[in-house]
Amino acid sequence: MARVAAYGAFTLALSYALVSLYWATGGTRGLVTLGEPFERLAHSKDTTTAIVISIVVVLKLMGSLLALALVRPWGQRIPRRLLLVVGAVAAGVLILYGTVEMIGEALVETGAIRPSGHVDWRALRWHLGVWDLWFLIWGVALAVALTASAASRHSTPRPRA
Repeated sequence: MARVAAYGAFTLALSYALVSLYWATGGTRGLVTLGEPFERLAHSKDTTTAIVISIVVVLKLMGSLLALALVRPWGQRIPRRLLLVVGAVAAGVLILYGTVEMIGEALVETGAIRPSGHVDWRALRWHLGVWDLWFLIWGVALAVALTASAASRHSTPRPRA
């Protein structure tokens, strides 16, 4: 279970990083699904925006490596407690972010909340059904990988010295 979940979290994180990298390097396909403020930022030639987008790409790449570290031999070089704590924080942030965003978007989509300003319905639906859902599923996959990895570590007998 740990391997499947870890590779799932790795794939989700890496895919998300590649999408962000595509936009960071000037790609424009799919930008309209993000909403006008993000679209404007992506078209911006501002150095600060480029730095922020680069940091986002690096964080997503680090998230992919974090998932792999749970199940690959090279991950054993990382202190276990550090790996589990960083992983738990990352999974928690991803799950919380995805959930909170999706609840707000669902409330707007269903009419339970009526925003006073303009709603970009295409972007809202893409965030609800793809972008924020992606964060949530990535976080759940990482949490399952962490839990299964920690459980398998505890149940595996240590070799005698």
